[in-house]
Amino acid sequence: MTLSPERVPVTAGTRRLSRTLYASAFCDDFVLLYPVYALLFSDTGLSVWQISSLFALWSLTGVVLEVPSGAWADATSRRRLLVLGPLLTAAGFALWVLVPSYGAFALGFVLWGAGGALGSGALEALVYDELDRDGAADRYARVMGRARAVGIAATMAAMGLAGPVFSWGGYQAVGAASVLVCLAGAAVATRFPERRTPPAAGGHWAATLRAGLAEARGDRSVRGALLLVPAVTSVWGALDEYTPLLVRDTGVAQETVPWLLLVVWAGATAGSLLAGPAERLTTTGFAALLTGSALALAVGAAAGTPGAVVLVALAFGGFQLATVLADARLQRRIEDTGRATLTSVAGLGAELGTLATFAAYAATATATGHATAFAWSAVPYLLTALLLATAARAAVGARS
Repeated sequence: MTLSPERVPVTAGTRRLSRTLYASAFCDDFVLLYPVYALLFSDTGLSVWQISSLFALWSLTGVVLEVPSGAWADATSRRRLLVLGPLLTAAGFALWVLVPSYGAFALGFVLWGAGGALGSGALEALVYDELDRDGAADRYARVMGRARAVGIAATMAAMGLAGPVFSWGGYQAVGAASVLVCLAGAAVATRFPERRTPPAAGGHWAATLRAGLAEARGDRSVRGALLLVPAVTSVWGALDEYTPLLVRDTGVAQETVPWLLLVVWAGATAGSLLAGPAERLTTTGFAALLTGSALALAVGAAAGTPGAVVLVALAFGGFQLATVLADARLQRRIEDTGRATLTSVAGLGAELGTLATFAAYAATATATGHATAFAWSAVPYLLTALLLATAARAAVGARS
């Protein structure tokens, strides 16, 4: 499967797919429970260890279901899984506010993790294949970058609206709004076009999983693209959980922290929107992007001043851009039949890398503080950039 070097006119099908994707991304992230669910757990009487165990259960659910759900998406209708995922998440959120207790929270996280796993891999595969059928596969990075930008904007909007809604109706109102937006997301997902016919082997997900993994083993370019996704996404995907602590340690007032966080996420949004123009970056260019972003992260974090948060924002913008481009590189190298499977394998690698980053960050920050932990987090990106640059030089040498 090759991409046309020239852009083709945008078809009605591509426009419909893009609009549906953007609406789905908004519904996925416009969840008013996000900023307050930890408070709900605490106010219900859970200890820190109990809350931490819930987060671990959530991550474990994603790790266990990530790859099987991707194989299932290749063996059956991907759109059906994209409809089912938000329904499971809505059920989990409803449990939290109707019967708040440790058991309900745990079951809710399992449902949420399962819902997320169903969409991971299936969404990217459906979008790429539908664009490819319209002769517009070269628009994938641009479309997915815009979708990620919409998701970030929805998250920021939810953060701003959660406070007033909570003041008006408490956890019940915030929870009801979250359930409704998940139901809206399921309804939006029914609008995704799907012209793909599942394999005749007929919905046997285990066979699809074996075929997808065989493709990764047999194609070196697929393996490289597969490993690049977690290498790019894992570390900064974990760091975003700690950005409020980094910002607070710059010495600003507590009420200033959210405003500086908006600067950071504005940088990530800009990175998403640059995916289209940057999609033709060479491997050397990609390495330079990672290097510049890593240096901005290290310098911005180590400076420890409010103004230096702008450098952290630039770093997050670069990492977000690299995330979209790494996904696009992977999609270009996968054959249709195993697309969701291998995308989910990459997602599993990212999940495991994120868990490892959490552990490494906790150890480093406990010993040296948040600024130093952020600065050290730039090292994996510098190593990845070095490997990419070395591979690019070797490829040039082989051709000459």
